[in-house]
Amino acid sequence: MELAKRNNQELQQAQLNLERNQFVLQEALTAWYPSLSTSARIDYGQGARGQISAQATRDAQGQETVPPAQRTPNPGPSGSFTATLSLNYNLYTGGQRPAQVRLAEEQLNLQQLEVERLSEEIRLQVTLAYYNLQEADARVEISQAAVTESAQILRDTELLEQAGLGTRFEVLQQQVELANDSQGLTNALSDQRIARRQLAELLNLSQSAEITAADPIEIAGSWDLSLEQSLILSYKNRSELEQQLVQRKINKEQRTIALAAVRPQLSVFGQIDLLDDLNDTLGFGDGYSVGAQFQWNFFDGGAAMARAKQEDIDVAVAESSFANQRDQIRFEIEQAYSQLNSNEESIETASFALEVAEESLRLARLRFQA
Repeated sequence: MELAKRNNQELQQAQLNLERNQFVLQEALTAWYPSLSTSARIDYGQGARGQISAQATRDAQGQETVPPAQRTPNPGPSGSFTATLSLNYNLYTGGQRPAQVRLAEEQLNLQQLEVERLSEEIRLQVTLAYYNLQEADARVEISQAAVTESAQILRDTELLEQAGLGTRFEVLQQQVELANDSQGLTNALSDQRIARRQLAELLNLSQSAEITAADPIEIAGSWDLSLEQSLILSYKNRSELEQQLVQRKINKEQRTIALAAVRPQLSVFGQIDLLDDLNDTLGFGDGYSVGAQFQWNFFDGGAAMARAKQEDIDVAVAESSFANQRDQIRFEIEQAYSQLNSNEESIETASFALEVAEESLRLARLRFQA
């Protein structure tokens, strides 16, 4: 069983999706915290416009005839350093933020249920495949015994014919019986190979792997619960039903998120600025700003309401799927419960028939020996 779960590709993908949804939830939870960012910039250079302006000033003042030492100098290179620290926080999101967190939580829960469902499905498939292999092995043994017995009876019938105590018709009849038993053995061997291959496929083993059932065929146990108790237990333990309930919650949270687009939004912010002119010796200057921003997109042409209506329909679909899944589970339990009772009666009947057949065979051998 552990080998099947470890090698099943679908289960591995579900587990990876579960791990991914854990990080999706972690991302959604970060919406409760403010965002903090910083930036810094340093500039140093000399602009061409400054030189042109200085030359124009000299021309206007007639400084071309003035000695160079007395002229207005060209502006030199300048530099500055700026830094900013900003903080932003969405104070009210119209219900979007808590809905997104709950949505991520329910999606994580849904994926956990999917992993559980796949694990139980693998367990059921491997169990049934193993039982089928046990049955196929038993049919091969039965067919081999039937061929051996038919061959012995044919030899005995031929001896009776040679002794004048039997007929040619009886010999031909027994030859047909041996041929039928041989064909049954061939079919049983084919079914055995198919059963082995099916189990190997579930275990994700190579085609060359030789699989045999190690456990003997025996009654696995008794089921002491009534039909109603079995139904209640199945409703409680089947993850398929819980998945539909979780899906309904997901659709409701998505509806809340859709309506948040036309609800008021309120955010606050703060910022600290630093500035230093590299051409002077005055040091840093600082400043700050704080504020709040209100935004309300109260009309979007009905898009948000349309998305909300879609989620309402998805809620109804999930509820309908829940009812259908519950009815399907009830049918499966009732069918399995009926088959269980029938199998118990078949075991008792087969045990009695085996005792009668063994006694009949013993008497037939005694009569033949006589």
